[in-house]
Amino acid sequence: MISWPTIVHLLGYFALGVVGCLTVPLGLALWEGDGGTWPLLVALLSGLVAGGAGGFAFRPKPHEINRREGILFVVLAWVVLAILGALPYYFSPYFPGLTDAFFESISGFTTTGATILTDIEGLPRSLLLWRALTHWLGGMGIIVLGIAILPLLGTGGMELYRAEFSGARSEKLKPRIAETALALWKIYVAFTLAEYVALRWAGMDWFDAVCHSLATMATGGFSTKASSIESFQSPAIEYVIIIFMILAGINFTQHYRLFVERKACSFLRDPEIRYYALVIVLAVIGVSLSLLFYTAIPVSDAFRQALFQVVSILTTTGFSSIDFELWPPFGIFVLLVLMFIGGCTGSTAGGMKTARIVMLLNVVGREFKRMVERRGVFAVRFGGRAVSENTVASVLNLVYLAFIINFTACLTLTAAGVDLMTAFSAVAASMFNIGPGLGSVGPAENYAHLPGLVKWVLSFCMLAGRLEFYTVLVIFTPMFWRK
Repeated sequence: MISWPTIVHLLGYFALGVVGCLTVPLGLALWEGDGGTWPLLVALLSGLVAGGAGGFAFRPKPHEINRREGILFVVLAWVVLAILGALPYYFSPYFPGLTDAFFESISGFTTTGATILTDIEGLPRSLLLWRALTHWLGGMGIIVLGIAILPLLGTGGMELYRAEFSGARSEKLKPRIAETALALWKIYVAFTLAEYVALRWAGMDWFDAVCHSLATMATGGFSTKASSIESFQSPAIEYVIIIFMILAGINFTQHYRLFVERKACSFLRDPEIRYYALVIVLAVIGVSLSLLFYTAIPVSDAFRQALFQVVSILTTTGFSSIDFELWPPFGIFVLLVLMFIGGCTGSTAGGMKTARIVMLLNVVGREFKRMVERRGVFAVRFGGRAVSENTVASVLNLVYLAFIINFTACLTLTAAGVDLMTAFSAVAASMFNIGPGLGSVGPAENYAHLPGLVKWVLSFCMLAGRLEFYTVLVIFTPMFWRK
């Protein structure tokens, strides 16, 4: 059974949490007197009413929420928070309507970074800060932050933790789940502050440094400039962002092992990190050689452009230092492949995740062995350890679900009149939370021109990809609602 009073009660508290975050950009708006004051104030008051009604009107008895309640709450929390996050956009004159406001909000919270804005510099700085904050909150996951306070409300949070990280290795770093959430957030905050200091050293002003630090650690991609990182024309800034994009794409459990427990060997021996680094090296070499062969740019520029865009796409951050659609076809194809790979499990990056891709290659290798040695018994191994058949089946099913969603969404987009390249890349960029795609949604374009139906479809893809498909799709099955 699902306890609806518990669900509504928790949603109310999370809504109040978003209201608390709205005070940050509202304070900036009041200080600078920009055009974001009224939209942010109305959104804050609306959130107070909605959150207060849900949080205090329902007083369920304290209990450990079950698996169904955990899954349902996670999905509803992301939808409700995206709606609340859209209110500042909706009440401002810079967004045409609810569809565009919701698209921008869900893109922020899911760390996708796809935007409908054509004049980003024309937006008030308070709203630009709110865009960056939605990234940062969604990066580590509002749910992970929330379960740290659930024990204070009399509600256990283990099911929420499992629902949020359905496809990752959700190992508990500390005995209590709340301590685990706080440990991860401390590392997240420390990295964000470190990047801010580094960007200031590299020449960014304080506001751009804040917004880009929030977006980078969330592997989001919302920039304060229409041309993204390219507008700064600074190799130092690019290299700083590259370093922190790479860090954000690594499993935060391993960051804990390295920086807190001082277990450098555990970090360096992690097989997923090794494959993650190998993909970066091979992709950078391939793209760099392609640029040198087909263009006349210097070696240093070719390497820096290749490194920045490879890391940006692989970690699903989506920043751009160059319009990569002008690259040779080979370089573009490499980036398209990287969209599907993504970062490490347990990171803020999207994509299928490096560990799953390696595991799928091992599954294919096992099938080749079975064809040659029919009586042999072979196990799928990852990092020297045998992987259970249940895990293998789960990964294969996840890939199957991803392709089904990709096919259905592309079919819908092409039926709405979107060209094939734009449809395919927009769906991939949304599902795997990347942001820029190819065609008319490339790094130099945006999503504003797409029909309303297409934006809602892509919004669903963003949410499904952020929650790793199973969590969203299972609530549409009849068995989920059976008593």
